[in-house]
Amino acid sequence: MKQSTLQHIFRLGAALATLACTAATALAQNVEVQSAWIRTSVQGQKATGAFMTLTAKDGSRLVSAASPVAGVVEVHEMKMEGDIMRMRALPNGLDLPAGKAVALQPGGYHIMLMDLKAALPKGSTVPMTLSFKDAKGVESKLELKLQVAVSAPGGAAGAAADMHKH
Repeated sequence: MKQSTLQHIFRLGAALATLACTAATALAQNVEVQSAWIRTSVQGQKATGAFMTLTAKDGSRLVSAASPVAGVVEVHEMKMEGDIMRMRALPNGLDLPAGKAVALQPGGYHIMLMDLKAALPKGSTVPMTLSFKDAKGVESKLELKLQVAVSAPGGAAGAAADMHKH
């Protein structure tokens, strides 16, 4: 009888652990990432940008990003203030309205990688972790591998990609 009770407890524990892992994965998958890439860098270059399109199923916020290739990774925006283009970090993150694609692209919102530890050659891949917070304050993370390229895959960013240089 004791053996049977222990087996049931073990099975219940295993089922709960599986459910917890599935829930964590579902939360991280609340945000879809498309066309993600990082601009190439050369030896001695200290910064570059990462670009992608994010679509949250439910409202969310991109609160931070991290990558082992950079000492500092921040969510940034570039926007015109009068006749001057200014770039700044978004300390509160970037809103991702439910169901609306938000483009992180050269000349606009992007992820800035600073204090690069090495050159990022074309064709290599870079690991990156995106951190999100939903409207209820629940945090989730999404692990990515981004392709390093001179411009957006398929040339989608076109001339705009050539304007964004750090």
